[in-house]
Amino acid sequence: MVNATAASNMANASIASDLPPLPAYTTRPLPDALPFISDFWLSLLLPHIAYWLVSLIFHVIDVYDLYPQYRLHTPEEILQRNLASRWDVARDVLLEQAIQICTGAVLSLTEARQMTGMEDYDVTIWATRVRLAQRALPTVLGLVGLNAASLAKTMAASHPLLAGALAGGHYPSLLLTLDDVTGTQIPTFATWELMVAKAIYWVLVPMVQIYAAVFFLDTWQYFWHRAMHLNQWMYTKWHARHHRLYVPYAYGALYNHPVEGFLLDTAGASLAYKFSLMSPRMGMWFFVCSTIKTVDDHCGYDFPFDPLQHMTSNNSAYHDIHHQSWGIKTNFSQPFFTIWDRLCAIKEDLASGIRDLDQEYAAETNEETFNPDVDQKDNFNKAGCQNADNTEVPQLQAHACKLTEAGRAAGCRRFPNSLLQLLNSMSIWATNDGTRSVLPPGEKRAFETGLRRELTAFEKRTWTKS
Repeated sequence: MVNATAASNMANASIASDLPPLPAYTTRPLPDALPFISDFWLSLLLPHIAYWLVSLIFHVIDVYDLYPQYRLHTPEEILQRNLASRWDVARDVLLEQAIQICTGAVLSLTEARQMTGMEDYDVTIWATRVRLAQRALPTVLGLVGLNAASLAKTMAASHPLLAGALAGGHYPSLLLTLDDVTGTQIPTFATWELMVAKAIYWVLVPMVQIYAAVFFLDTWQYFWHRAMHLNQWMYTKWHARHHRLYVPYAYGALYNHPVEGFLLDTAGASLAYKFSLMSPRMGMWFFVCSTIKTVDDHCGYDFPFDPLQHMTSNNSAYHDIHHQSWGIKTNFSQPFFTIWDRLCAIKEDLASGIRDLDQEYAAETNEETFNPDVDQKDNFNKAGCQNADNTEVPQLQAHACKLTEAGRAAGCRRFPNSLLQLLNSMSIWATNDGTRSVLPPGEKRAFETGLRRELTAFEKRTWTKS
């Protein structure tokens, strides 16, 4: 009798709170993904297995020249322009992978064993949050002049679930009978609440974790990568080794100095995993996907049927520009998105615009009439631009039409060096040794892609007519 009374009081308290109780759960270790190998070793070896399998596919395509129309470079260029042999590259890649395995083992030892059995409990937690969030709905509707209580009362008979949501998450009819004898009942969740909770737990939260890890890794690698190009000591001691490959190929993706490889790839991916609060199983797949993306970015092909080439604008053609002498100071972003390249370019443009205003203000007392046909060519020559008449970039006139002499000269100096080098490279290659030569299709596509990208960035500058 006492137990029945206590149960009745608990049920009444639960109904009063209008929140269903949380379920009990029992945890147990998550079984290994494969029966013949533990998750510990699988997480250490799978990224490197994926690295060599994907590299082998591209290597076969390369050796047998299966898709020459999609090459970014000719096979002769790989032999003539690269400063490292394939054996040297393979040796350094294996060294970096050994370092990654050791680091991964230490990282795994810091993680508790992944458990399972509390998934329903976690889903119920999210369902409870969905129920609590509904309590703000009457207030929100009141801000736009709607009476939520009146609407809920009107819809109670025809649409009880909608009425419950409008009433602030109160569902009098959603009760679960625990004991038919005593009639003990507790509140339960609506079907839609559980569906939303499951979508959040199984889809939304993992997506947020993945994007958090991707953002962290992109940020980490971008600023380290850029620093290694801006700091001469770091470049010559560490990063120059990777740039011995002027013509990248798949298994050269991890051809780095051991220090650079540890800083950018090993430490970057490990910290991204920790930052995103991923589970060990999810972290394993994140490492595998990151590895495959890195290999694909160095494959040397621009396949229209490769999904990784179209997921983001950071693909093999984009990164190939960075490996060329005319593009080495651009396209630092890796391995997923190009957001930092774009943001840093915008920042530089805004700073340049402020300098332009200062220069125009200082020179406004001796303002002169600007002749686009004469002064623009003169400023090109002052900026060190050769063959200004042959650049075929009429967009310059629209952006630089009303700048003062000082502003125009500074503007020309800020014209992307990579674009000028690109134009000069095309001119030199087309008249090599005084003869007319035709660029290979892959080279032409790479040049055209870089040219279009630089022109688009230039058109977005903040220069306006005064």
